[in-house]
Amino acid sequence: MMEKPIRVLLADDQPLIRHGLRVIINAQPDMEVAAEAGDGREAIAQAERVRPDVLLMDVQMPVCSGIEATRAISMLLPESQVVILTTFDLEQYVYDGIRAGAVGYLLKDAPPDELVEAIRAASRGEAVFRTAAAARAIRQAVHPAAPPELQTPLTQPMTERELEVLQQMAYGLRNEEIAAKLFIGESTVKTHVHRILQKIGAEDRTQAVVYAIRNRIVL
Repeated sequence: MMEKPIRVLLADDQPLIRHGLRVIINAQPDMEVAAEAGDGREAIAQAERVRPDVLLMDVQMPVCSGIEATRAISMLLPESQVVILTTFDLEQYVYDGIRAGAVGYLLKDAPPDELVEAIRAASRGEAVFRTAAAARAIRQAVHPAAPPELQTPLTQPMTERELEVLQQMAYGLRNEEIAAKLFIGESTVKTHVHRILQKIGAEDRTQAVVYAIRNRIVL
């Protein structure tokens, strides 16, 4: 029996962009476009109507921005995952998107295979910051030192290896990619991830990414 397809909502004020995304997504056997929106307010309404698994959200849209729409949708539908998809390589958008509840940030010139893999990852609740541009934007966004009062205290200190794993998680790497980069086994990575989530009190990898950004672990 086939699993239900990943239902995607497209939010972009340019019909041609939505058309191109729709063609790519509907060509995948495991996903479908559930609805489209041309502005942020419509995105919120359509999200409430169809309850998508993943939303691809443009930033600059009329009536209501993509960041504002992301914030509203994250509160109304926490099970729906938002990926910011924009032409603007601006670090502030990355930071604002994460704070609004987005699980990812991609540029519109990303290859189609990267886009569809990002949708699959987002549907699993994974952070999607896999392009060099997005990683650079995250590093720039967290460059200013956070005041001590904004630092989140830990009940147990993280080991040096756990900090390394958390950094790679913040850049959107999957467990097998982290294992290859750090020359350790994938099962070891899974153990580190489990301990990291316990120590910072996070429920999933997305919350771990937010923690890493707020506490300047991504350098």
